[in-house]
Amino acid sequence: MGAMLRPTYNLPTLPPDANLESVAILKALAKANRALGELKGKAVSIPNQSILINTLALQEAKASSEIENIVTTQDELFREDLLSEMTESPTAKEVARYRDTLRLGHEFLQAHGAIANRSIISMYRVLKSRQDGFRNAPGTTLRNDRTGEIIYVPPQTRADIEHHMNELEQFINEPDLCDLDPLIKMALIHHQFESIHPFADRNGRIGRIINVLYLCLNDLLDIPVLYLSRFINANKDKYYQLLQDVRDQGFWQAWVLFMLEAVEQTAIITLSIVEGMRAQMNSMKQRMRTQLPKLYSQDLLNNLFRHPYTRIEFVQNDLRITRQTAARYLDILTENGFVQKVSAGRSNYFINVPLVTLLSEAAGERVSGA
Repeated sequence: MGAMLRPTYNLPTLPPDANLESVAILKALAKANRALGELKGKAVSIPNQSILINTLALQEAKASSEIENIVTTQDELFREDLLSEMTESPTAKEVARYRDTLRLGHEFLQAHGAIANRSIISMYRVLKSRQDGFRNAPGTTLRNDRTGEIIYVPPQTRADIEHHMNELEQFINEPDLCDLDPLIKMALIHHQFESIHPFADRNGRIGRIINVLYLCLNDLLDIPVLYLSRFINANKDKYYQLLQDVRDQGFWQAWVLFMLEAVEQTAIITLSIVEGMRAQMNSMKQRMRTQLPKLYSQDLLNNLFRHPYTRIEFVQNDLRITRQTAARYLDILTENGFVQKVSAGRSNYFINVPLVTLLSEAAGERVSGA
């Protein structure tokens, strides 16, 4: 503690004593809400919402993990999602766990209408594949990766962590505590969670999952599809600097503006992905109806978009058909250019190439702004 170069940050009771409704914030808020509203409206145009949850949650998992320098390829990620024994990549497995963690949090939210500490701990356990929870032992510090300098010391005792997390849980779930717009509250919640730093690690990824769940809690999204981590990853240095600027100098306005721009920009990008998927689904539907009318079904079409890499068992289960029939369907789709067949040992899988291309190109784009 003696080596710390900055004064201790006393976590504020939310909302903090700061001007959170300046002209600049209100202008940014209007743009963010407009972009988010358009995304919410267009997302329902996908006929089966599980397609978006499954496909875009995996993309969010990839982007969020990259912020923590856990990098995997699209191919590794889709193959891990397809069949875990088909990839030896530990990073792909960890990214896939993030997707499962996001799904668990959304299921809890749907069941209980809240983002509770017990669900946050459960998400952490899925992400880590172990059974611990909030930090127990003191000694946690946050350091500058390049210099090793201690830049922040979060709450140290289990009692302090639980106290702050209980207050945060109340702020998240009780809208009457303040009348700020939910997007401004999301920015405050994210900063507070990252400053509490309740877990030994993985705080960033859990915090980013809480962001999108909070949007669902407040009906700003119907399903967790906002691709928020991509903007943070593209502006990672600024993100960490602004986090610290609040602690050091109370610069809440700059932090809130950054998070509002993150919502606006990633809503625009995610909307382009949703619209691209919808166009591809419509195109494939027309082609299948024309070329393969006896084969076409909405369930088969949905399968090819829920699983960018699909396999016989997935088609068999989704369409409730025999394995032999599922294999024949996929062979016919391959012969007619709808999917690409790939052999992996004794197994085969089938790639929806246009969809994978759409997702890969989107993942490779650098989000403008900030």
